[in-house]
Amino acid sequence: MVSRLLVTGGMGFIGSNFLRYVLSLDGTITALNLDKLGYGSNPPNLKDLENRNGYKFIKGSITDPQLVKQLCKEADSVVNFAAETHVDRSISTPNVFFENNTAGVLALLEACRDNDIGFLQVSTDEVYGSAQANVAFKEKDKLDPSSPYAASKAAAEMLVQAYHKTYGLRTYVTRCTNNFGPYQFPEKFIPKTIITALLGLSVPVYGSGKQVRDWLHVSDHCEAIYKVLREGEPGAIYNISGGNQVENLALASSILKLLGKDESLIQHVDDRPGHDFRYALDSSQIRTQLGWEPRHTFPDALRETVDWYVKNQAWWRPLVTDPKILSSAPWKERW
Repeated sequence: MVSRLLVTGGMGFIGSNFLRYVLSLDGTITALNLDKLGYGSNPPNLKDLENRNGYKFIKGSITDPQLVKQLCKEADSVVNFAAETHVDRSISTPNVFFENNTAGVLALLEACRDNDIGFLQVSTDEVYGSAQANVAFKEKDKLDPSSPYAASKAAAEMLVQAYHKTYGLRTYVTRCTNNFGPYQFPEKFIPKTIITALLGLSVPVYGSGKQVRDWLHVSDHCEAIYKVLREGEPGAIYNISGGNQVENLALASSILKLLGKDESLIQHVDDRPGHDFRYALDSSQIRTQLGWEPRHTFPDALRETVDWYVKNQAWWRPLVTDPKILSSAPWKERW
């Protein structure tokens, strides 16, 4: 039974979209939203839910064992979105990533064990490392993370698996490809490209721009997570991919075209250290076993996303007052 959720990191991009999704379903789900309100969290993401019955926000960190243990008494499942997620920042300040992404997961797992409730860890395709041409990683392929961020997420996954095997905890791990959609923090590739172009700034593209990413609309990801939580096999790992592999340079060009901007805005900049060239996931397991598939086509979803950022400048403009957010070399900044 999944009806009382503790959602961690719910003020962030994917977490806020997930909360809005599950609370719109049938009215039987209640949700606690635990978020420390770090840099990637933004309360306006969920302003429309502030007074909704069945929803409550708690400010706090997943690294606080007593707090998470108390909150888990009010839930039957935890869905963990709380994480430091920007690869570039992890290169500059790796310690913060392990404190939140790994030690924080350990605190949550202990709280779930004490209260005998389920736990779903939202992970990333980056734990696999870079994929060779014509290869799509499957769930049982080895992990080979390249960045401190990816390493912290891989370490967290190992803890989740250990808690299932050792304690019989009802756990799930989902690994997704790059997400996009409304409410994504401006430092990420798609919103950063849109925003810099709207501001008339250069659009930074790392290195050659030939790096390949598979893009997944955030609402499709949220549906997949909820499906795993309700119907997935405990202890299992599920890849979630959109099947939309695009080179970064081509994607930047597409966004500029949608905005009516010239490609001369693109500026090739130094590539970041340890940059994986290609990500690709085989998501046939979740598609065949649980019947999930993405609803959005990439061209339409990209057009809708660009339009959202154009129309919601009041949302993102306060987030880019710090010039480091739109930096062309974030890994060189001190955060």
